[in-house]
Amino acid sequence: MMQKKKLVVLTGAGISAESGLRTFRDSDGLWEGYEIEEVATPRAWRKNPQLVLDFYNYRRRDVLKAQPNAAHVGLAELEKYFDVTIITQNIDDLHERGGSTNVLHLHGEILKMRSERDEHLIYDITGDIKLGDKADDGAQLRPYIVWFEEAVPMIEEAVPVVQQADIFVVVGTSLAVYPAAGLITVAADSIPKFIVDKKIPYTSTVYNLTAIEKPATEGVKELKELLKTFLL
Repeated sequence: MMQKKKLVVLTGAGISAESGLRTFRDSDGLWEGYEIEEVATPRAWRKNPQLVLDFYNYRRRDVLKAQPNAAHVGLAELEKYFDVTIITQNIDDLHERGGSTNVLHLHGEILKMRSERDEHLIYDITGDIKLGDKADDGAQLRPYIVWFEEAVPMIEEAVPVVQQADIFVVVGTSLAVYPAAGLITVAADSIPKFIVDKKIPYTSTVYNLTAIEKPATEGVKELKELLKTFLL
């Protein structure tokens, strides 16, 4: 039996938007009248931790109500034919619920929390995090999220995965948030690349690129047809 080709997929907010989860960039960038910098940065946490917890508690409830859409399910179905790794910028669990078995979350996970002191003390959470909730080291628990202005440690795992890809796909991301956006330049020039987005970002420096300018649900359906040619 032939070994499956390595298919690496980078996903962003556009794939979750079709499950009803708002994206910062599509909206006015505000939450309850607050700038995103006031609820999603380490400075915000130091200044007003209650507001930050409220923001992420609200988002956690939204994620638990949301359902995976056809794009999530379609990418999971590709595991029948390819060795698939999903690298997502999203903090929801819709890829996992859609059936994907190998998902790397660059920016953390909304259904986990961590010690504010020790980033390796991580716990599952489906309810709300409250002020006074403590980790085993006695520190306040905070969302297990990589905030703006924080390092993205998982990028170190993502880079070699992309470097080994036989096919690289981007779905539902503006390629505006770094370092995640730089992953497309890490993929070998020689391999086929696909980008699915309702508005294709600037990618003129990327070789062997096929653009599918459609929302994620429609675009992934078209992508699956195009990928069949690599199975012949």
